[in-house]
Amino acid sequence: MLKTCAAHRPRTFAARLDSRTESTPVARQLLRAYLAALPTGDRYRDTAELLLGELFANAVQHTDAPTDRLIEIRFSLTADRLRLEVHDAGTGRPSLHTPTPDDEHGRGVLLINELAEKWGCCPRAGGVGKFVWALIAPTSSPTSTLLTV
Repeated sequence: MLKTCAAHRPRTFAARLDSRTESTPVARQLLRAYLAALPTGDRYRDTAELLLGELFANAVQHTDAPTDRLIEIRFSLTADRLRLEVHDAGTGRPSLHTPTPDDEHGRGVLLINELAEKWGCCPRAGGVGKFVWALIAPTSSPTSTLLTV
């Protein structure tokens, strides 16, 4: 007997990418493909791409892990919240601070804190490294995030 589901949602997506800044656009492209499979994926797209780019760039730039270690990205939709995760083998943890107007860097975690509904950092299973996660609420329209930031 064939059983059908009332609603189909993509499962968690995971991929491992090289720990290089050139992998950041690849991560965003994979996220766009994941969101394209969701009926309301466009309601997460702008914020999710921005935050994933920041999370991934931070994992590349601020790690003390060997350069041959991969960075894992994960996306999942639970209820109506998109969860992004970026796993790396580094020991450092992100911290929120307020950059001065002259600082050229240091705004990534501030953006994550402002645009994510919730975010955090947890140790990885097995004790090597960490993962940083962010929950993203849907916007009322695909461009509303960009217009209100």
